[in-house]
Amino acid sequence: MLIPIHSLYYTTAIMSSSSSIPGISEKLKPLYTPSLTKPESNSTQAIIDTLHMIPNIEGGLFVEIDRNPLIIPNPFLLFDPNNPHNTTLPSSSGIEVLPSVSAAVTTIAATTTPTTNATAPLPQSGNNNIRNASTSIFYLLTPRNPQGHFHRNKGRTVHTVIEGRGRYVLIHADEDNLAGGVKRMETFIVGKDVAAGEKAVWVVEGGKYKASFLLGEGGDAEGDRLLISETVIPGFEYSDHDFLSLEKFKTLVTEEQAKELEWLVRRE
Repeated sequence: MLIPIHSLYYTTAIMSSSSSIPGISEKLKPLYTPSLTKPESNSTQAIIDTLHMIPNIEGGLFVEIDRNPLIIPNPFLLFDPNNPHNTTLPSSSGIEVLPSVSAAVTTIAATTTPTTNATAPLPQSGNNNIRNASTSIFYLLTPRNPQGHFHRNKGRTVHTVIEGRGRYVLIHADEDNLAGGVKRMETFIVGKDVAAGEKAVWVVEGGKYKASFLLGEGGDAEGDRLLISETVIPGFEYSDHDFLSLEKFKTLVTEEQAKELEWLVRRE
């Protein structure tokens, strides 16, 4: 049977618009274009000013609102990937670790991947043997700063929506490869409409790359923004953080996925 040319064109158009990410139909694309000149809406600017938010190197804006004064041993030193039973701090640390604490932090560290290209060489304290037990921030995406680029932390992060909607994309780099040698990808919408399947609270474990972008009307609507809180355990440090390079990104995903999502990879 002959298929009309216009039908072939229609079929090709549908296929080209479908997403390469399992679980969704349409390709992911930005609704907003980042801009250094576009002003924020009045209500969004009021939030930024009230919370004293500043630009985040990942994209978006943030402000740290809590750094737990409880100091714990750095769990990422306690776990040696080449010797999983070694849970001993360097002898120079001067810290004695109780067995229960050692077991707990080893469990955390065992889920993470070593960071070879850390964003900073040392934590804020200058002492890599210790970490704050947790830290929390407000994080904001706006039409002017609409996306957070792919990055990962060693610690787990608990996210909670305060207002707005967005989409998160995860690359499970800490898991075994799928067929073809690529990593599992996952995407979901975050927001307050839990009945519609939006996530109001979600956890990203250490070792996974995440990116995010703003969902809204796509214009300059007054309330278009995504405001969330993030709590990182153990406390966030740029020495436990790294960005996903375009070169590495292309080794983790399929060629189609790379073409669809490379706009979420930070350029140097």
